Amino acid sequence: VVSHFQLYRFFGFSTAPSMAKNGGYANEAADAEYLKRSTQEYVLASSEKLSSPEVVGYDFNQGVDYEALLQSFVTTGFQATNMGKAMMEIERMLDWSLADDPVPEDEVDEFKDVEARRKVRTKIWLSYTSNMISSGVRETIRFLVQHSMVQVMITTAGGIEEDIIKCLAPTHLGDFALPGRDLRSRGLNRIGNLLAPNDNYCLFEDWLMPILNSMHDEQEKDGVVWSPTKMIHRFGKEINNPTSVCYWAYLNNIPIFSPAITDGSIGDMLYFHNYKRPGFVLDIVQDIRGVNDQAMKARKTGVLIIGGGLVKHHCMNANIMRNGADFAVYVSTAQEFDGSDSGAQPDEAVSWGKIRVDAQPVKVHAEATLVLPLMVANTFAKRLHKGQWQPEGRVFDKTFMASELEREKKKCSLRPQKA
Repeated sequence: VVSHFQLYRFFGFSTAPSMAKNGGYANEAADAEYLKRSTQEYVLASSEKLSSPEVVGYDFNQGVDYEALLQSFVTTGFQATNMGKAMMEIERMLDWSLADDPVPEDEVDEFKDVEARRKVRTKIWLSYTSNMISSGVRETIRFLVQHSMVQVMITTAGGIEEDIIKCLAPTHLGDFALPGRDLRSRGLNRIGNLLAPNDNYCLFEDWLMPILNSMHDEQEKDGVVWSPTKMIHRFGKEINNPTSVCYWAYLNNIPIFSPAITDGSIGDMLYFHNYKRPGFVLDIVQDIRGVNDQAMKARKTGVLIIGGGLVKHHCMNANIMRNGADFAVYVSTAQEFDGSDSGAQPDEAVSWGKIRVDAQPVKVHAEATLVLPLMVANTFAKRLHKGQWQPEGRVFDKTFMASELEREKKKCSLRPQKA
């Protein structure tokens, strides 16, 4: 049994207010009343009224409606809410047009017309790590590229070669627990719970080496200066396979930047080629200018970053050149406590000028194979299958007028008032 005295001590009082001088309780009724008031003040303090949405999940008594289920995520809580907000951010990327912004007095005549302004849209960047292509998310990414739903892409060497290799031979399901020593003896490479046979990479070598020789010939005879992006464009042309991401990027003239193109099997092939025939050159400076220009010239940018590391930083660093992306969605399991860029929250990017100060970025802390297909289903794919996707005539590059640039500068110069 807890005494009144112990409760008073718990609430921070050294003595009870009505303790008699002789050590007994003078008025237990008064003590009880005091305890009641103390409890109400410290334990049951009154709440302020909330105006935020109520927590409500999907009610399956209404049937199985996948669109309604995904829409309910925003009020479900935890990462479901973050995913719901991410889908809303993607919708904002897709909805925006220059017609939403006021016409400045110094606007050029061409863009004073409302119809011309409606054609200026957000340039959407898609960055993804190679494991997305190794997995079935490749088909989700291919859908986006096939329908020109993204305008700039960034990936690693593996994101290129795994796409090409899957056109030559399949990747198989395995298990996270398969022992490496046994797999090594069988010529099988494990990617998480996926298996990529060594033979697949031999097929890739057979496919790639003649292309490298042809490219080398064009360098020497025609003066072609190759860059990683130009090389990937060529791969898309040569593979000529509609299951390929690179093929659709080639067909729709969407640049794929891969600044670490040598970090994988492509690098191995370049190594072997250089021993047989030295002198082949890939100009990465050409590509850093290309990716930065994509950011500089865009009127609005929206970034969808799947994973971290190089693909995240390369995308966000380019957007520094334009004072930050206007829209941003991260999907990652990486955490920020180790100080890595991979795990950094969007607000850290704001401090660098990678995301604009008035943006509403979202990070979904989740494994991408679980959430990216659902996010695409409820945004990009829904628009296409409802007949709402009209990519023709879009314009992505539009300069700011002098008055607009001045307004943008003022946003960054604003500092919070001291309390």
